[in-house]
Amino acid sequence: MSGKPKLYYFDGRGKMESIRWLLAAAGVEFEEEFLETREQYEKLLQGGSLLFQQVPMVEIDGMKMVQTRAILSYIAAKYNLYGKDLKERALIDMYVGGTDDLMGFILMFPFLSAEDKEKQRAVIVQKATSRYFPAYEKVLKDHGQDFLVGNNFSWADVHLLEAILMVEEKKSNVLSGFPQLQAFKARISSIPTIKKFLEPGSQRKPVPDDKYVETVRRVLRMYYDIKAN
Repeated sequence: MSGKPKLYYFDGRGKMESIRWLLAAAGVEFEEEFLETREQYEKLLQGGSLLFQQVPMVEIDGMKMVQTRAILSYIAAKYNLYGKDLKERALIDMYVGGTDDLMGFILMFPFLSAEDKEKQRAVIVQKATSRYFPAYEKVLKDHGQDFLVGNNFSWADVHLLEAILMVEEKKSNVLSGFPQLQAFKARISSIPTIKKFLEPGSQRKPVPDDKYVETVRRVLRMYYDIKAN
């Protein structure tokens, strides 16, 4: 395939949202095919497009890539968002891994019961403010630079901003005790490609709603209940 990358997923955030963020940060236009029916999903399965029978799947540079981390790593390397050497790449991987852990507490939030959502909201805020945000606050304070790694814009910065905004949706003043992260958020949000992605009408997806949840459950045949962490 040549031309724009094509993303195969639901019309919602999920595991594809970080891929949208990173492509947008790199200034790369992309197309999307939204899964709305079980038949669409089975067609991808039968066509051999889903190596591990899972989405996200991204068509890019003649490949049909699956596994979110592999897709993100490829995009970061291709568009010079992965550091200048092996050491910087290791730091980016480390910071992205930490942010992934935090996002993991949020990913399944839309699928919880109302009661479990309140419990999970408290868990998300507690983990963010006691484990993850203090770590990034210290990194930024210690090196005194504008970005997390090598004083250059990278995948790590994109991923952290995405996570910050996700946690703020659960508690709007969650950064009140983190001045470095407040400044970081403002700085990264003002980068032209990020600023464009944050504007209305972009391909950034809204907070998952009941329709998104119902579609995912129907297409993937998720007939079981999900519990809070």
